[in-house]
Amino acid sequence: MSRIDYDLTKIRAIVFDVDGVLSPSTVPMSDTGIPVRMANLKDGYAMQHAVKKGLILAIISGADVESIRGRFSIIGVKDIYLGIKQKLPVLEEWMAANGLYPEEIAYAGDDIPDLPCLQRAGLGVAPRDAAPEVKSAAGFITGAAGGYGVARELIEEVMRAQGTWMSDMTAFGW
Repeated sequence: MSRIDYDLTKIRAIVFDVDGVLSPSTVPMSDTGIPVRMANLKDGYAMQHAVKKGLILAIISGADVESIRGRFSIIGVKDIYLGIKQKLPVLEEWMAANGLYPEEIAYAGDDIPDLPCLQRAGLGVAPRDAAPEVKSAAGFITGAAGGYGVARELIEEVMRAQGTWMSDMTAFGW
């Protein structure tokens, strides 16, 4: 039984923000003033496994750093939108291009710029340490804080509901 009050069998796609979701919202700064993001390896494992099993994953982030594209491309995320100031138009275009309906999408975001997407998606997801407004709008709040397993928690719940989590030998490799 899922801890998420949503029919997870409907979910065909998951969209993630980066800062505060896939990486902690507090990050060290490089000498050039660019934040240096961390990546959670368990999130990475779950994301690549989800892609192998047919879930569509995307990233929509205000950050515009090529290391983000490099990290998530390696694990199979094809749709990566960086430097996005208004996320909802990008989400809408992406949904149309992929033939997706809102009820088929989970969106994970942590701060005010994510609210329109969180409200548009069938399932809005907020990390434990998200902004209060975001947590109020979310259908599910993860037990994990941003950067510490949000993607893993969400993907595992969705894939378990769909019967694809650890369902065959592909689960045991990268």
